[in-house]
Amino acid sequence: MSRSKSNRTKGKSVNASARPDSPGRTPPSWPVRFAVVFGACFLLGFGVLMLPPVQTLDGKFSQALVGFSHQLIRLCGGHATVQGAILQAPSGFAVEMRDGCNAVNVTILLWAAVIAFPATWKMKALGTLAGSLLIQAVNVIRFITLFYIGQYSATWFDFAHGYLWETLIVLDTMVIFGLWVSRVSRAANLPHASA
Repeated sequence: MSRSKSNRTKGKSVNASARPDSPGRTPPSWPVRFAVVFGACFLLGFGVLMLPPVQTLDGKFSQALVGFSHQLIRLCGGHATVQGAILQAPSGFAVEMRDGCNAVNVTILLWAAVIAFPATWKMKALGTLAGSLLIQAVNVIRFITLFYIGQYSATWFDFAHGYLWETLIVLDTMVIFGLWVSRVSRAANLPHASA
């Protein structure tokens, strides 16, 4: 059986583990708080993503990513045409960036984790912004590689699209979150850092 430490202050017994706003209650540990806030933010993020106006923006975002990918291919000497969210090779092979292929889902995953983690709002803002940019950079690489793989092998395209890149984009998100947590931890240990 564990006993909580208590202090005597001006004749009153004060439970050291109780929150000031709820006397007598022990606050949940940060992992429990993280899990609850993460789950709520994750569900809220996907709920918002499913709203029709947001779906329209999501489609336009996919088209912008395809347009950017097209420009990178042309800049590197490749040939392709673009129509909306479809990138087509001169051979006729085409790849479309559909819902879920634009990495918005893993970006929501990252945002939920960053928001749930105990850090300053400044660090959370930096984590979501930098993390989102890194995820999208990896996603553009993913899309371009799938464009080229698909021109040479439908089997390899299916494997790369359904298994390889799905795993890599989730791992990328986890690595980004881990690096951010490491940075937050280092900043919290500095003498001038605020909690």
